[in-house]
Amino acid sequence: MSTRSYNQLCGLAYALDIVGERWTILIIRELLPGPRRFKDLIDGLPGISTNLLTERLKDLEQNRVIRRRILPPPAGSTVYELTAAGRALEKSLLELGKWGRQFVPSSMEGVNVLHVGSYALTPKTFFRAELAQGVNETYALHIGDEVQQVRIAGGEISVQQGEPPQADMALYAGVPVYLGLLLGEIDLDNALAEGIIRVEGDLDALRRFLTICRVPSVT
Repeated sequence: MSTRSYNQLCGLAYALDIVGERWTILIIRELLPGPRRFKDLIDGLPGISTNLLTERLKDLEQNRVIRRRILPPPAGSTVYELTAAGRALEKSLLELGKWGRQFVPSSMEGVNVLHVGSYALTPKTFFRAELAQGVNETYALHIGDEVQQVRIAGGEISVQQGEPPQADMALYAGVPVYLGLLLGEIDLDNALAEGIIRVEGDLDALRRFLTICRVPSVT
């Protein structure tokens, strides 16, 4: 565990002692939807070295923010997952993301495109509860080679990895196309006509999802 500390009698200072190092918050972001293998974390954090990721994971584990476990057969893989203390950071990360959305560029040009798990907070960050009143729907997002389940109900949104038991709408798209839809760079009807996405179920449910979670500055 790192011995560096602000050594101040302040909750924020102690929090930064644990999560204030470069990459640490983004590692937690990667783990919010669910457990990840070391390789998954590397894929979602382009630019981080394996040595640095190992160091950050060790620090987080020693601080009881994350833990390691081995998946049952046949997978048998070692994964990292958040503890209760780690999951408790989600609200703070969401508020930080909402503050940071004013700086999000309106174009993906020059920006690293990650796997969809890295964007699990994106619909939550841009979620507009005032537009979600009366909506009670579940969406299956098959983005790239991953699946996320998004549920909007009671004016709130939840995002998890994995296929939902039932979905009002299933979207099949690549990561750049999915992000383009959220950014408003790609028109839904054009994407359907060009065959770059596939939608099963209620198409209007997808329109509602994009309206409620689309980047506000682009609409």
